[in-house]
Amino acid sequence: MLYINNLTKNYGSFTAVNHLTLHIPEGDLFGFVGPNGAGKTTTIRIVCGLLRASAGSVIIGNTAAAAGSREMKRLIGYVPDFFGVYDNLKVREYMDLYGSMYGMYTRDIAKLTDDLLELVNLSDKKEVYVDTLSRGMKQRLCVARALLHNPKLLILDEPSSGLDPRARVEMKELLKNLHSMGKTIVISSHILSELSEMCNSIGIMNRGQLITAGRIEDILQQLSGGSRLCVRIASGMDNAVRLMKEQAGLVVESVRENEMIVSGSITDEQISALIGRLIQNQVILTGFYREEGNLETLFMQLTGGGAQ
Repeated sequence: MLYINNLTKNYGSFTAVNHLTLHIPEGDLFGFVGPNGAGKTTTIRIVCGLLRASAGSVIIGNTAAAAGSREMKRLIGYVPDFFGVYDNLKVREYMDLYGSMYGMYTRDIAKLTDDLLELVNLSDKKEVYVDTLSRGMKQRLCVARALLHNPKLLILDEPSSGLDPRARVEMKELLKNLHSMGKTIVISSHILSELSEMCNSIGIMNRGQLITAGRIEDILQQLSGGSRLCVRIASGMDNAVRLMKEQAGLVVESVRENEMIVSGSITDEQISALIGRLIQNQVILTGFYREEGNLETLFMQLTGGGAQ
């Protein structure tokens, strides 16, 4: 769906984006993360045609038109991290304005407006002035506006920034709903826990370079070398330790009175077989579970710093 090839953006001697290459498949809900100054917002603005790249290319679907061209912009729905001021426009008029910018027929705009406002739970605000809406409502309205021309790619820059907890939940559910409908979505966000709940893939940038990108579970597995297993044992600890050390790919990290922590790469099928061996060797288990890695730990590991 989105192909970014060797993308570079220079500001004099400073390189904001350094030879970035990234492919986001159709139907992905992709999270874009990185510390301040990482280059992700610059990348998003180049993809949307708001900045000109120093080098590289952006392709959406089968369209090789230049980023920023009219043809490319029709393929993108963009939700920025701020909302413009519209003092004298009602919600319906706001949607009419943007529909007319895309050369849409009035009757089509009216029908799509009704459908999209229902999708973002703003049907009862159709005749309300935009500037009287809460920030959360404005963000949802902005999503509806970005979908008006049925873009192939929806890009959101910090969609939850400044929202209260309830509005964040509403935005998260809206994006998950759009993803379930097959829409390809790219999200830049500060809130890593929300990305881990929504996204099926991520890209992490630092100092203008893409450090890693792919499915979250694959990246966590690759970087951690597997996962940690917590084994709780009522009796037979000596036998359990021996069997764990005999299991290829596992390392015994710690042994306490009734608990053992092991780490390494092991499949669910191997875990099932291992549990069977423990039971056969008179080990009485009271608990056995994975301690999976998380996006916050991965982010800190790769960037050596905090989120924005």
